[in-house]
Amino acid sequence: MEAEMKKFVRSWAAVAVAGLTLTGCGFGGDDGQSEGGSTLSFLVPSYSDGTKALWEGIIADFEAAHSEINVELEIQSWDNINDVVRTKVQSNAAPDILNIDAFSGFAADDLLYSADEMVSANTVADFQQSFADNASIDGAMYGLPLIASARTMFYNTELFERAGVAAPPKTWDQLLDAAKKVAGLGDGVYGYGMPLGSEEAQGETSIWTFGNGGSWTNGSTIAVNTPANLEAVTFMKRMIDEKATQPDPGASDRTPMLDVFIQGKIGMVVALPPTVGQIAEKNPGLKYASAPIPTKDGQPMTLGVADHLMAFKNKGDKQETVKTFLDYVFSAPVYTKFVDTEGFLPTTKSGAAALAGKKEIASFLEVLPNARFYPSTNPQWATTQGAMQSLMGQIGQGKEPGAVLDEIQAKANG
Repeated sequence: MEAEMKKFVRSWAAVAVAGLTLTGCGFGGDDGQSEGGSTLSFLVPSYSDGTKALWEGIIADFEAAHSEINVELEIQSWDNINDVVRTKVQSNAAPDILNIDAFSGFAADDLLYSADEMVSANTVADFQQSFADNASIDGAMYGLPLIASARTMFYNTELFERAGVAAPPKTWDQLLDAAKKVAGLGDGVYGYGMPLGSEEAQGETSIWTFGNGGSWTNGSTIAVNTPANLEAVTFMKRMIDEKATQPDPGASDRTPMLDVFIQGKIGMVVALPPTVGQIAEKNPGLKYASAPIPTKDGQPMTLGVADHLMAFKNKGDKQETVKTFLDYVFSAPVYTKFVDTEGFLPTTKSGAAALAGKKEIASFLEVLPNARFYPSTNPQWATTQGAMQSLMGQIGQGKEPGAVLDEIQAKANG
């Protein structure tokens, strides 16, 4: 689970890899045919200490049932995998199958199979629609969503009871009211944790803008200073001005803010699946529950993150071999075990059904079909995100939301 937390910090390094200029890279070398069979090269990141053994077990079981196919596993740390991918692609030695987050640059240069060329129609249809849409460019799906993370609102049930808050809020107005009641308890207790520091201001802000039906793009153009986004950020500033949040949100990063919640001093925070384990480790006596994130009108929404599998159109016809292996990986028993062991959320409908009884992730699975995503396939998103991380906290220092969004827009426009 710790690996999942780190992914939010390193994800944009992978975007840079996928944005390499790859046009003209033909893939030569061995065609992968050997001894009457076929060999697939498979490059994956290490999510945990158990990732290597988990994939080795999956591959061993697959090869036992498909003796004509050999899968050669290569595993790299997240610190190294972007450099490894870059070197392999530039050397005309891309892996047959790659597990990473970003894929748009490879797809733009026509280096990848589309989803319907990689897996069966049944496998494609099994993906949650929100994750399938996020893995698509111009209507064509190029990444197969492998693992997911989503967010829900964690709330301190003991503070709610003391403050007279009967139920978790569903709308922004209810959230403001509940947060002010909890903050009214005093003794260093805050209503709502709003982390607008440099660690992940874009995450907190997206939760609000997406919760108002907003977006960071208009077609292929970055669109920050839109009416829907302005309305959301204006309400964020109202939360701050009415002392419904912790002091100085602009100086608050998510990780230390969550620690304050775990210590029992914040009424509500938006958190991730690994937060469950952190609470169990740091303060198992904390009385808390989770619920969908409040939105302006109460319609369900969550911020989603996904990593993908993709297959390169290398020399030699391996399409059917790739399809055989990937259909096996996404078969419900195999896929569910992988996701559950690594501590993530499933991207497939069958996986969600299989894990529906797991209490620790039940609230996350509930909101998963309503996931919204960063526009990570847009080449200007990395710049936009950086501007949000450095500038959004100014709304807690008196700067008007419209001026902040205009400044971020200007940075995005270059």
